[in-house]
Amino acid sequence: MTNIGIDYTPAYEQGAGIGRYVREMVAALADCDDTTPYRLFVAGATSAGLPPSPGKNFHWRSTRLSPRWLARLWHRMHVPVPVEFFTGPLGLYHATDFVLPPTRPGTRTIVQVHDLSFVRVAEAAAPNLKRYLDRVVPASVNRADHVLADSQATKDDLIELYNVPSDKVTVLYGGVDDHFHPASVENQQAVRNRYKLGNVPYILSVGTVQPRKNYGRLIQALANLRQSGHDIHLVIAGGRGWLEDPIYAMIAETGMEAYVHFIGFVDEADLPALYSGAACFAFPSLYEGFGLPVLESMACGTPVVTSNISSLPEVAGNAALMVDPLDVDAITDALERVIADSQLAATLVQRGNEQATHFTWQSAAENLRQIYSQMI
Repeated sequence: MTNIGIDYTPAYEQGAGIGRYVREMVAALADCDDTTPYRLFVAGATSAGLPPSPGKNFHWRSTRLSPRWLARLWHRMHVPVPVEFFTGPLGLYHATDFVLPPTRPGTRTIVQVHDLSFVRVAEAAAPNLKRYLDRVVPASVNRADHVLADSQATKDDLIELYNVPSDKVTVLYGGVDDHFHPASVENQQAVRNRYKLGNVPYILSVGTVQPRKNYGRLIQALANLRQSGHDIHLVIAGGRGWLEDPIYAMIAETGMEAYVHFIGFVDEADLPALYSGAACFAFPSLYEGFGLPVLESMACGTPVVTSNISSLPEVAGNAALMVDPLDVDAITDALERVIADSQLAATLVQRGNEQATHFTWQSAAENLRQIYSQMI
């Protein structure tokens, strides 16, 4: 049978975001396919540091060369060492993180583009990373035999911004893991204690601390809510990112130092309790390729306020309050409605539970398996 190579490096390196996406997708693929031989490629790793294989037909292939060094070799110095030098012969290679490495003639290729935020919201991207992506992503998309997009919104961006033919792009949604469900009161309290949140009522937001997540305007909305008499805090779960200073400046400017809690990167096992304990989940992002935290929050029984742009309307459906992410008053009003109107919150929870069931990793993996089979 033909070997299929998958770049597992993001899953090995990143706890959240694309790393979680790749981990979940490969685990679900292992559950639905125990015959196809897969080669999971990891850069910057040794065999001793790799996790157990997700299935008997999944085999690790690693190199000590870091992703940064491989990027220099492949995309700056243009050294044509094919990825098969590390993986062995392949019939198909799936690049899971925007960039396609050199491959041998005859190897079919897929590149996955999770979003084009570095084009759509250029001011929110780290400048060095943007320059790199602006150069290598269009070239990878052009060279790949097929492109996967995390949402219809991202597919539309690929068509509009890169002139990619529609039939070259397939939308492959992510899913919600089964462990995202309402947590017990005891579990919620244990997680509150772990992150030193006490018993304060809170709005939750999840994502790396960076401009695209729109935390500055969310903090302004929090200040408005407190000024209106709502005793509510804001909990931000996410690792440190880039261009953060204006976010911290907004906290000082609004006097919210005591009411905004940055708890850093959160272990995935703790997320359901954090979602479940929130009065509301706020995700007023300036752009998302998919927006998985919206669905996870819904699965945990928490009402959602999110943006009315990019992929978020197709992910949230009619199960969230949608706002213009540039309008602080609109964000404030939506949060206040959810916090103050228990009937509205209950309706959103009910709709959210239903919406989340439409996105499963099992379905995603079956769709991916079908895409693979059509290409080899």
